[in-house]
Amino acid sequence: MDVLAVGFSTLMDPWVLSFLFLGILCGLIVGSIPGLNDNIAFAIFIPFSFSLSPTYALALMVGLYCATAIGGAIPAVMVKVPGTASAIITAIDGNAMARKGFAGRAVGIAITSSVFGGILSAFVLLFFAPPLAKFALKFGYVENFALGVLGMASVVGLLGGNVFKGLISAVVGLLIATVGLSLETGFPRFTFGVGNLYEGVPFIPLLVGLFGITAVLELMEELIRDRRRGVESSALPRIRDRIVPNLALAKRLMPTWLRCAAIGNVIGVIPGAGMLMAIYLGYERTSHVYKRKYEGRPGEAKWGEGAPEGIAAPEAANNAVVASSMVPLLSLGIPGNSVSALFIAALMIQGMMPGPLLFIEHPNIAWMIIIAFLVANLAMGPIAFGLVRTLSGFVYRLPKEFLVPAIALLCLSGAYSDENSIFNIWVALISGVVGYVFRKLDIPHAPIILALVLGRKIEDNLANSLSISQGDWFVFVDVVNHPISFGLIVAAAAFILLPMVARVRDGMRVTRETA
Repeated sequence: MDVLAVGFSTLMDPWVLSFLFLGILCGLIVGSIPGLNDNIAFAIFIPFSFSLSPTYALALMVGLYCATAIGGAIPAVMVKVPGTASAIITAIDGNAMARKGFAGRAVGIAITSSVFGGILSAFVLLFFAPPLAKFALKFGYVENFALGVLGMASVVGLLGGNVFKGLISAVVGLLIATVGLSLETGFPRFTFGVGNLYEGVPFIPLLVGLFGITAVLELMEELIRDRRRGVESSALPRIRDRIVPNLALAKRLMPTWLRCAAIGNVIGVIPGAGMLMAIYLGYERTSHVYKRKYEGRPGEAKWGEGAPEGIAAPEAANNAVVASSMVPLLSLGIPGNSVSALFIAALMIQGMMPGPLLFIEHPNIAWMIIIAFLVANLAMGPIAFGLVRTLSGFVYRLPKEFLVPAIALLCLSGAYSDENSIFNIWVALISGVVGYVFRKLDIPHAPIILALVLGRKIEDNLANSLSISQGDWFVFVDVVNHPISFGLIVAAAAFILLPMVARVRDGMRVTRETA
């Protein structure tokens, strides 16, 4: 308890708290701008930390890290352009609910779910960092391959009745993931002599194109259609209804928050698993519960068309990953995802190395960071609720004729700033056109992103696992030596088979009722 007191007293310095709140405010604003993301936010603010003291700089980074995930939900709900990668799934049900006139409700669910997931993960970081770090060390190549398979199996739950088109989307994502140098031979694959593709298709520009540029093209289509009809352009959704969820809605969403926050915490402590896997797993599991309990009832939306749980699930999961990803970073010096890797850079700039020695050499800083995550998540709710109506009212009341080119410019700027490369702009534009065509063909985007994220990881871990086991494929279901892998493979099989069994059972029931 003494070390907690030291960390708390360090954080309670008025200037340290000021920088923490400044990070929250900036993170909310950056996250709410289409085309920008948490990586870009860190890249922008890390240079400002050079001249700051370690406590000021790291408090700023904690606030920034926590808030960008919440901020990204605002444009996802309002214009279906995820402000950050973590809001990809939020855009589906969130924008559908906003277009029905409940933008405030959608944004409120997103903020509340994010805060709940963030607070729960902050407590996990505070009390369970050492044992969870030891658990993360048990994940080698074999376990990480099985985890990737489990992530891909979650695609089945995202397809609904459109299985064939969903599989097309997943296959396209896997094919894109093969572009670049082969992990085994070092030989370039599908690069067509383009040097920029040797490290694979740039992820951020691809993401910006699939969601940002696609949304811009859809808004342009609406503008052109309205002008041809000679009618005034339809306005974007506005927040006119209640934002803060009522007690009945919070009680209904509590199981979703607990489920998805638990998934986010488990995924967050595993190095390299990433936020997107937690989001997809949480969304997939919640879809089954929603379809069983709510879909088809009077007043309830179809899944993917404005379901409250469809907003709550990804938002609770993504913010649960934020603090839990710091468990392997602070305890072992291993980043849990790309943003926490940038957090290592912020620490090293201040002359500190993450890992066990951080708690010995700089205990006040280490525990200050941990407590700052809890305080940041507690403060984010009031700040976000106070800011969101003003921010969205200022931005989304602008006419579409002005907003469409502004969003396109921001998206392309975000794509360019990822590596300061013109090539990234072309990637964003091409993927935007492809995404627009997919929307017209009713091919979902979610499986593409999941396959793209997991494809390279699965390939890498598969090759290393088979190399270690000398080609023995049974290593993945070895109960004795790799029980975690065995459990994950069984869970993946259940993810795939259970929906199929349910469809067969429903078909047999319909046949009996017809007879």
